[in-house]
Amino acid sequence: MGLWLAGCMAFLLALEVIFQILPVSSSTETGYYTDRQILTYPPYHEWTMSTGWDLRNAQTLKANNLGYPASRDFERNDRAVGLIGDSFVESSMLTAADRPGAQLERLLVSRPVFAMGGPGTALLDYAERVRFAHQNLGVRDFVILMERGDVKQSLCGSGNINGPCLNATTFEPRTETHSAPGFAKRIFRHSALAQYVFSQLRFTPQRVWQQARTPLHSGSTALAVLGSDSDKTGLNQPPPAVAPYVDVVTTAFFDRVKPHIQGKLLIIIDSNRVALYSGRSIPDPARTRFIQLAQSRGAVVIDTEPLFQAHLAQSKLKIDVSPNDGHLNEIGINIVMRAAAAALNNN
Repeated sequence: MGLWLAGCMAFLLALEVIFQILPVSSSTETGYYTDRQILTYPPYHEWTMSTGWDLRNAQTLKANNLGYPASRDFERNDRAVGLIGDSFVESSMLTAADRPGAQLERLLVSRPVFAMGGPGTALLDYAERVRFAHQNLGVRDFVILMERGDVKQSLCGSGNINGPCLNATTFEPRTETHSAPGFAKRIFRHSALAQYVFSQLRFTPQRVWQQARTPLHSGSTALAVLGSDSDKTGLNQPPPAVAPYVDVVTTAFFDRVKPHIQGKLLIIIDSNRVALYSGRSIPDPARTRFIQLAQSRGAVVIDTEPLFQAHLAQSKLKIDVSPNDGHLNEIGINIVMRAAAAALNNN
């Protein structure tokens, strides 16, 4: 038994050494370093990000003074533009020059861009970053890069919240912050093998348990999981009614950012790109309602659907990072950042 345990330990140690050499996603060590409602990386923290078991799109990132991946520190500057969103803004799978902040800054030429992306966040989290950027950095103009799910994800319990949210039933405001990591998690953060298993392979005990409970010959279950492209994109489904949370969350967002928008507020909202690739446009009443509300509150809304349709009409190049990664690639980012720069420059 002792020899067997020693052999296992030696094998795991060898794997650890190998994965330490490979570009495995390393610990991000996120926490509430600059604000009690805003999750960031530690200032000047350096880490590696890659995708999947084969470690695709490996990038090395470094946080600035406020914990955001950027080539320079953010200092008070009322000419700066705040670019706010989730992982679409961070774009850790792209080179630094291809990320939204860098592209927008090149297009604006003479104005710095403070890219404040926070993976796994939603619309009400963005309001907190608007507040912070205005109060602490003097930012007056903001660009919000939105996923289609950002409104719904602002409901408590969505799993995409770093701080403020609304109760999913009563719509009462609440705060859901992340708890500090326990001892075991702090240890595993520094193990490349553990990071590979949990970050690259997305291994969780819950997933293993679910797979163990799924009958091997359950045809109906397999069809329900796999479905067709039409099922996954809703091509054959009637448009749903607008849920009441759309108005409530949107109103809460604009009420919270109103004191901090001293210049322009641009909102770029993503579209159903899977449907666009098939040559269709699916009605999305919740998205349409959000756009109407945002415009009524004075925001300049950049709808990506006609922009992406125009691109796809003349090019076969897709605008996703990969078939397994729906984030915008450098082409898609360039399309929306050009539209944002034009809107910012339009007086």
